[in-house]
Amino acid sequence: MHNSYFLLKSLSKELQSRLKGYSVVSCFSQAKDELIFEFNDTKNSFFVKAYLSSSFSCLSFPESFARARKNSVDIFPEVILKKVASVQQFENERSFMIHLADGFGLLFKMHGSRSNIILFDQTKAIKIFRNQLKEDFDIHPDRISRVLHWTFDYFNQNKMELHKTFFTLGSESWAYLKMSGFDDAPLEAKWELLYQHYMKLEKSKIYIAKYESKYSLQLFDSQAVVQELSSPIEALNIFFHLKIKTESGKNERNQALKLISEKEKGANQFILKNRTLLSSIETNYQFKLWGDAIMANLGGVSKGVEKVILPHPTLYDQFIEVKLKKDLTPIKNAEAFYRKSKNQRIEIEKLNQAIKEKETLLNILLELKIKIDSPESNIKKLLGEYGIISNQAKAEERLPYKEILFKGFIIRIGRSAADNDELTLKYAHKEDLWLHAKDVSGSHVVVKHQSGKVFPKDVIERAASLAAYHSKRKGESLCSVSYTSKKFVRKRKGDPAGLVVVEKETVILIEPMK
Repeated sequence: MHNSYFLLKSLSKELQSRLKGYSVVSCFSQAKDELIFEFNDTKNSFFVKAYLSSSFSCLSFPESFARARKNSVDIFPEVILKKVASVQQFENERSFMIHLADGFGLLFKMHGSRSNIILFDQTKAIKIFRNQLKEDFDIHPDRISRVLHWTFDYFNQNKMELHKTFFTLGSESWAYLKMSGFDDAPLEAKWELLYQHYMKLEKSKIYIAKYESKYSLQLFDSQAVVQELSSPIEALNIFFHLKIKTESGKNERNQALKLISEKEKGANQFILKNRTLLSSIETNYQFKLWGDAIMANLGGVSKGVEKVILPHPTLYDQFIEVKLKKDLTPIKNAEAFYRKSKNQRIEIEKLNQAIKEKETLLNILLELKIKIDSPESNIKKLLGEYGIISNQAKAEERLPYKEILFKGFIIRIGRSAADNDELTLKYAHKEDLWLHAKDVSGSHVVVKHQSGKVFPKDVIERAASLAAYHSKRKGESLCSVSYTSKKFVRKRKGDPAGLVVVEKETVILIEPMK
């Protein structure tokens, strides 16, 4: 019930209070199904995190959120710095809207696998987060709310299709009513049970329940309840954490078992292949026999023949055929056979040892699988201890720039001369804005381009002041800064780090500011 109308109704009331005096200062995504909003009142930040996958959708409200330096994309730039006007809950619908200044609005449509966030300009949907849900462009705010009458007459008129009529009740509510004897109760008693349950849902109490290994958020008490709360924001935060932790734990366990299964398969294939090879070598283990036969019958072997029939060295009245190299003496042929025999013994020993090691590995993997199946197991630690994965985490890639956000635009500042080259040549695209203090050494500065938008004057000035500050003229009152599209910046072969050629530029006089 974490996306039910009743919970969202309670959430909308709390958001109305929490967001008073706040403005949107950032809206970005750094994962396919995740959208983060940051609201700020010039003193404090309030974050809304929407996780909207086809298998699970939920809102949470982290106390802080560190934006990733890479793979982060700005979404809905139109709402940046727009002040929150109000929060509207649509009647009997799993949707609410955060109304912003200048007629903009953010609709949170929490419809399970088809959940989405839609940006409105007045009453027209102009952008959607999940682009595959094209029908969301047809939503009109005035047609979202739905009518539902909680009266006995309405109940009686629709008693044959109650699930469809009282659509705001989810599967959890109907399951709870069934356990309360709803299905077998007389009509009046059914109405009483339904109405009393409805009144419970309208109250502010929220419960975290656990059914076997799965967590649920519900608005009624039951034996499965593990925690009671009054704040929907707090409840959603706890539920989201438990849900993601449970699901990630399940996924981690499945991934670990898959990895172990692949290693088991590889070990079994290795054993089968090498046992076949071992059997072949042992079947053809005749080099020592040939050498012994030659040495016991040196007088009967002549140089220059390719094969000879000799008495078997150990079996009476039996003979063997020995193939020879005709350019070798009998003794040299015998020495070659003894050498091959020795190599065969070494190969057999190695194969037996390798097979034994793989059999030991299979026993270890079986033991590991048993430990991983324990709910209390630290899977990553176990995989490291058993040598399945390395315990050494990959060091975070160092970026050649530091980054700031100004009025919804990302501004990147090179850290050194070598970093300037990397920033300009690797991380900047042709439509980005490139800036540098004129005729003096300093950092390259890049402002990331946003599709369909020109660079505002104040953004250019802010980036220019940063370029001036990160140059040799940072102590002067004014500094000349050139700026241009990155496509007009190139580097000549052999030029030192940080030196580039600018083919077209505009110069601005600006005060250096950090």
